[in-house]
Amino acid sequence: MNTSLFAPAYALVLAALVGCGAVAQSAPNAGTGPNPTLPSPETSLIPTVNIAEAVGWPQGARPTAPAGFRVTALAAGLDHPRWVYVLPNGDVLVAESNAPPKPDAKPSIKGEVMKQVMKKAGAGVPSANRITLLRDANGDGVADTRTVFMQGLNSPFGMALVGNELFIANADAIVKVPYQAGQTRITAAPVKVTDLPAGINHHWTKNIIASPDGSKLYATVGSNSNIGEGGMQIEEGRAAIWEVDRATGAKRLFASGLRNPNGMAWEPTTKALWTVVNERDELGNDLVPDYLTSVKDGAFYGWPWSYWGQWVDVRVTPQNPDMVAKAVKPDYGLGSHVAPLGLAFSDARTMPQNYAGGAFIGEHGSWNRKPRSGYKVVYVPFEGGKPSSEPIDFLTGFLSPDGKAYGRPVGVAMDGKGGLLVADDVGNVIWRVAPLSK
Repeated sequence: MNTSLFAPAYALVLAALVGCGAVAQSAPNAGTGPNPTLPSPETSLIPTVNIAEAVGWPQGARPTAPAGFRVTALAAGLDHPRWVYVLPNGDVLVAESNAPPKPDAKPSIKGEVMKQVMKKAGAGVPSANRITLLRDANGDGVADTRTVFMQGLNSPFGMALVGNELFIANADAIVKVPYQAGQTRITAAPVKVTDLPAGINHHWTKNIIASPDGSKLYATVGSNSNIGEGGMQIEEGRAAIWEVDRATGAKRLFASGLRNPNGMAWEPTTKALWTVVNERDELGNDLVPDYLTSVKDGAFYGWPWSYWGQWVDVRVTPQNPDMVAKAVKPDYGLGSHVAPLGLAFSDARTMPQNYAGGAFIGEHGSWNRKPRSGYKVVYVPFEGGKPSSEPIDFLTGFLSPDGKAYGRPVGVAMDGKGGLLVADDVGNVIWRVAPLSK
């Protein structure tokens, strides 16, 4: 296909779709809670595009936290920081990462639109393939030490320390290196633990978390498409969470039908595994709610044949009623297209009471919703091991008054000293949000 023949059509479509005007951040999104309202689906040939153009933070600007908290830049000037991991001694590891190169795809108007979306979002740059270590020795919320901890990785994302072994989830595999407390640089060559589904990498981020006893790793793998339109053969082992034996690398599917799971965390009361999931697109502004859910061993969560349990997606061919019948409804809707990535349960020892028993979620923000949604960190209160009320805005101000993106939150983590760390991959900052007393 010679795309030059269609240049005028591409230009008109891109100008109409990618050049959408600004809209308010605070617009309502009905898809929240354990039983969100689900409207009728809406479809169109070309997806709606309404992403906030990435511009970075003006000098002296920062996100806004609730009264009683202060926001500091633990480190700035990073290269697309996506994920944070706190080591037992308080050092912070930052995965500076972006998508691996993609193989050439068959040209299409939709494909060109998505390229422009990625460019506008600030994601269309080469990956640094690096992990940086930050150390705040004097506790003032600003890193005193910053070193290249590891480099030469393959789009690294999730990290997990078990004993004296550090595990890293690359885009195509879990690898490990030896680690000793206080190390500021790793020179050992990574050793592969197990391969992870890779290839086209529509969703390239791979997160990992260790089981409480350290014997297992759990790894997220997103889908290779929106609804399986590229054929289910390229979805083998994807849209899933894998359980990996830490010692041998042997793995099994733990849960499936999760379009793009990212953040994972162990709920403190029930000790259950929870995750946040990016659901499918192109069904309208208010479908489908992204969600927060506990993850049941062996459960199937619907993708691609159904959403929110057993709501059938009629676009998927062929249909699969047997799989739809097995679909488990998620626990809690976060709103449509908010793009939840980071997940961390609060530390009750250091957070004030109204933020001491729930989950912090980094919402990267919508690209195809009018009005926009996400672009903030929210807090979901928990009671008895389950979400108990609507999401509460915790860290906002990532959008400018005219609708551009100063930043976009991704990974979140409690730092063990009373602060919440937020990776901002557009602002290239790790923010620390802590009570004034911490």
